[in-house]
Amino acid sequence: MRRKLLILSAAALLIGAQAGVVFAANPDTGPGCGLGKLAFADFKHQKNIAPQVLMATTNGTFGSGTFGISSGTSGCTNDGQVWADSQTTMFALLNFENLTQEMAQGGGEHLASLATLMDVPAEQHPAFFAMAQERYLYLVQAGETSSSALVKSLNDAIAKSPVLAQASLR
Repeated sequence: MRRKLLILSAAALLIGAQAGVVFAANPDTGPGCGLGKLAFADFKHQKNIAPQVLMATTNGTFGSGTFGISSGTSGCTNDGQVWADSQTTMFALLNFENLTQEMAQGGGEHLASLATLMDVPAEQHPAFFAMAQERYLYLVQAGETSSSALVKSLNDAIAKSPVLAQASLR
C-alpha cells in the first residue's frame, strides 16, 4: 500500500511539474502548432478569435495537430517524452537519501519501488537489489552523488546484466 502511495505521489508531482513547465515555457494560448498554425502564420492579429478558430478548424479538419505533435513537424515538437525515464528520475530525485541508504543495505521499500519503475519484474528484485548494492559502492567511490547518476548507473548495470536485461520489460 505504501509503495502504491509513493508511486502515485511521484506521478502526481511529475504531472504537476510538467504542467507548470508547459505553461511557463509556452505563453501561446492559441492552437499552438499544426497545419492551421502554419497556414495562418502571417495573419496580422493571430490572437483574435477568427484566426484562432480558423487555425483550430484547419487542424481539426486535417488532423494535422495530432500528426504534427506525434511526428514533430508543422511547428510542433515531440520532445516532451515524460513518462518512463522522467518518472524514474523524478522518483530517484525525491527519494535519493532513502534509495542510497537502501542500496547500501541491499534492499528496501524505496529500492523496490525504483525497480518497479525501471520495469524490473518482482521476481527479479533480489537480483536487482544485489546489483544495486554493488553499484552503490561504485557510485560512492566515483564521488557521484546525484539522482541522475544513480539512475544512469543502474540502467547501465541492468543493460550489462544478462539476467536483468532479459527480464526487464523495457
